[in-house]
Amino acid sequence: MAMTSTDMVTQGERASAVERSDSAIAMLDDQGTVVGWTRAAERLVGYTAGDVVGRSATLVLPSAGKATTISAFVERCRARNGWSGTTAVRHRDGRVLDVSLRISMLWGQNGAVRWLVSLTDIGKLSWGAMSESVRDSLLARTPIGVVVRDPDLRCTWVDDTMERHDGVSRDRRLGRRFTEVLPGAQAETLETMMRQVLKTGTTRVQEYRLRLPSDPRKEHSFAVSIFCLQDADAQVLGVCVISIDVTESRRARERLSILSEASTRLGRTLDVMQTSQELADLAVPLLADYVAVDLEQSVPFGEGPPVHIGSTGERLVFRRAGLASIHQGIPESPWALGEPVRVPPVSPFMDVLRTGRSHLEPCLGRAPGAWIEEDPERARKVRENGMHSLMVVPIRARRALLGVVLFIRTEDPGPFRDVDLLLAEELVSRAALSLDNARQYAREHTAALALQRTLLPHRLRGGTAVETASRYLPADIENGVGGDWFDVIPLSGARVALVVGDVVGHGINAAANMGRLRTAVHTLADMELPPGELLAHLDDTVQRLAEEEADVSDQPPAVMGATCVYAVYDPVTRRCTMARAGHPPPVIVDPDGTVTFPDLPTGTPLGIGLGVPFESVELELAEGSVLALYTDGLVETRDQDIDVGMRRLGAALAEPGRSLDDLCTRATETLTGEAPSDDVTLLLVRTRSLSPARVASWTLPSDQSSVGGARRLAARQLAAWGLEGLEDSTKLIVSELVTNAVRHATGPVGLRLIRHQVLTCEVTDASVCSPRLLRSGSADENGRGLLLVAQLSRRWGSRSVPGGKVVWAEEDLASVPSHAPARGAPPVPAGRPVPASPSGGSGVCLDRRE
Repeated sequence: MAMTSTDMVTQGERASAVERSDSAIAMLDDQGTVVGWTRAAERLVGYTAGDVVGRSATLVLPSAGKATTISAFVERCRARNGWSGTTAVRHRDGRVLDVSLRISMLWGQNGAVRWLVSLTDIGKLSWGAMSESVRDSLLARTPIGVVVRDPDLRCTWVDDTMERHDGVSRDRRLGRRFTEVLPGAQAETLETMMRQVLKTGTTRVQEYRLRLPSDPRKEHSFAVSIFCLQDADAQVLGVCVISIDVTESRRARERLSILSEASTRLGRTLDVMQTSQELADLAVPLLADYVAVDLEQSVPFGEGPPVHIGSTGERLVFRRAGLASIHQGIPESPWALGEPVRVPPVSPFMDVLRTGRSHLEPCLGRAPGAWIEEDPERARKVRENGMHSLMVVPIRARRALLGVVLFIRTEDPGPFRDVDLLLAEELVSRAALSLDNARQYAREHTAALALQRTLLPHRLRGGTAVETASRYLPADIENGVGGDWFDVIPLSGARVALVVGDVVGHGINAAANMGRLRTAVHTLADMELPPGELLAHLDDTVQRLAEEEADVSDQPPAVMGATCVYAVYDPVTRRCTMARAGHPPPVIVDPDGTVTFPDLPTGTPLGIGLGVPFESVELELAEGSVLALYTDGLVETRDQDIDVGMRRLGAALAEPGRSLDDLCTRATETLTGEAPSDDVTLLLVRTRSLSPARVASWTLPSDQSSVGGARRLAARQLAAWGLEGLEDSTKLIVSELVTNAVRHATGPVGLRLIRHQVLTCEVTDASVCSPRLLRSGSADENGRGLLLVAQLSRRWGSRSVPGGKVVWAEEDLASVPSHAPARGAPPVPAGRPVPASPSGGSGVCLDRRE
């Protein structure tokens, strides 16, 4: 018989407590005379060994004296093979104590009989003193094994229960030491403890495990208490070893341990795959030898409606989400993590899905025509791995079916029982709550991510002003999608607006608010507002959105904070005007690789409501400079200051010769960890400049005669550019815009033509009043000019500039004939006189600036 060495743990911390235990042990002969006494008995009833050894047990057991004679009481115990119950004992000082009493019959050589008496004071029971298993067994009348050994540790007395415990017969045990009948490390350890008890007289408690000859594949757990027996002279007679089979109680403790651990381990993450794996790891090996967790395929991805019990007609697809086994490599599973799992149409799995009830199959596939025979792949795994017992438990939460958990035993020979199924169902129900929370969070995360991707630009249009590239990395599922956004917005005059923003918070609300702010920025950008003024209007928008949410929720308005950086780049002048609202500063990398962070006023975050104006800064950028706008998720981590992240970003971008896509990759690769804890947004642009040959500008006097001259200048410039196909429409546009400027403003009038992706005509005057498109009546003599401009151009508008405004109109170049001269033809020479207009105005000399 092999004895294992596991759980051979001495209850050292309890040793001193056991010495003070109120449990007493005494030994009687077949006439009821006390022949052995312990210190615990002395502490309980006050009598020393010299007081009671050699005297009748009635001295301390009044109930025994109620029989006609003590011998009659002994005979009654013999007939019952012992006795147990509650009774009273007499203390030496006369007090009567209520105790739990057990009398066990012991056998010696040649059929001799003795009795072991154990008493526990019910009123003063020291619950922490004795091994819980021994204590509960004494009170619950569970069979206990008793062995009495002499000072040489040879067995002198034994009860019948011991043979059932370790399979050693009475005849084989009597006269022999423990190590002689059960050799092994545990036996030697127990004998060492017995010698310590003989030497010190103290009581010791121990647990050990062994395998019985009748069931060699199953391990049994035993708890033993070792007492020192004394004679009338307080001399050592030997040791008494009380043994309790605690296999089931140990299993119960292990089950409680599983549930207790489940409360702390499950639900620590919002990742359904990780939670599934934690569930599998918890159940192996304490409950099963192999566990597989299969989730309905919509659960891991948060997509699709929840599946309800009985929805098997929809051809449900499951994916393996958790695997654990006592065997390395998990040979029991035909499917790896993440792979789809086939559900046989005729199987316990389908029954579980249809009914929502668990399935227990103690003997797997033993019945004729078993379902496993219809599933060759699973049947092969069952044979190869010795699977013999099965439980299938559904994962249910809020009336939704999330998946199933498969429990299998292979090495453990015991089949699953009802008590195992109850434990499995309790464990799965606790995991189901965590999985459902993770599922709902995954659904929200997926919806927020889809919303955000829909709202973010799918294609950036930098035009002739800038080359663009971007990266967006959503936050990990634990933190949720944030409210980052970025955009490149074409403006008039070949200019472009660059914006990156970040709404405070995570989830679908943050994504929705991001979309509203992005729309607001587009609207404000179309109004051609300077960066500082645009941020001021955006600040008002954020405050208004917070007030609207407060009206809906009937709560005081909360601050819906956001940060933003907004820049406008003009390729004609290579000037970039930018402002920021609580956002990290841009990074500028010169063509030679020099990295700078412009000294740009920080500004307050949007929505704070302080009313502080946002300051703009204008910089001149060399052609080929790289401008980086980003959110704090790229540079800020929990363990590093934001300045460290900014320097790291600058170093990654300090190679302007690389492509923008390469620079984006280098910048995002500086992030630490598998997934960012906050959204990461990066917008890179490489500046371009518009050749002077593509721009022509003139200064006209504020006189009606300038209108005709402006038409002729525009016609000549179009001819030089090979855009004769646009001459008629452009002359009309120029005529109307210059006429309005002369009529409604004072001072010189500026005219500029810009040839880029479109042809832009700009007229500048000193008036700050923006033109408006009015509907004119049939009899009106004026008011049709802007309507004509709107019809001839692809779009038109106006913007404020220092000292006045600019009214502009754009025309598509698609109508240019194929025989047009090459692009880049020189503009019309400056200083040529303009004839007088047909209206009789005098001719003037026009100045042209390039």
